[in-house]
Amino acid sequence: MSRIGIYPGTFDPITFGHIDIIKKSLKVVDKLVVAISDSSEKDYLFSTDERIEILKKSLFNDLKLKKNKIKIVSFQSLTVKLCRKFNASIIIRGLRAVSDFEYEFQLAGMNKKLDDKIETIFLMSSIENEIISSKFVKEVGKLKGDLKKFVSKSVIKAIKEKLE
Repeated sequence: MSRIGIYPGTFDPITFGHIDIIKKSLKVVDKLVVAISDSSEKDYLFSTDERIEILKKSLFNDLKLKKNKIKIVSFQSLTVKLCRKFNASIIIRGLRAVSDFEYEFQLAGMNKKLDDKIETIFLMSSIENEIISSKFVKEVGKLKGDLKKFVSKSVIKAIKEKLE
């Protein structure tokens, strides 16, 4: 039986921090579903379809990750429902700093209450990626700063096209 994990997030846009967690996840699971939240409560720079395309280009073209190990989907449901849909037993969550922990801890507890068969695994970003957030990437992009240390080539291109 293969081990399937779900890595949910907004990925608006995907950063080297997210990619770091994806690469680490692939050491723990056989198949990873990168799930893009399509919540109407947030104001996104990129549409869901754009985020899916950016993720595909970033992961498969720029970084040459294996397509047979990663599936990219969007979702509007509870994460545990998404896990059931894909027979995933693991939710992957990335932690950058201690400040992330309280929210993530509460979220993991809620998911455990919703479905006690699904485990949440926390993976730490590498030190060089701890400070990267999609919010800061968008801000640097809006101010025409250098994004090379934060995101892949496809993301830089998408940000420039979106903000011009």
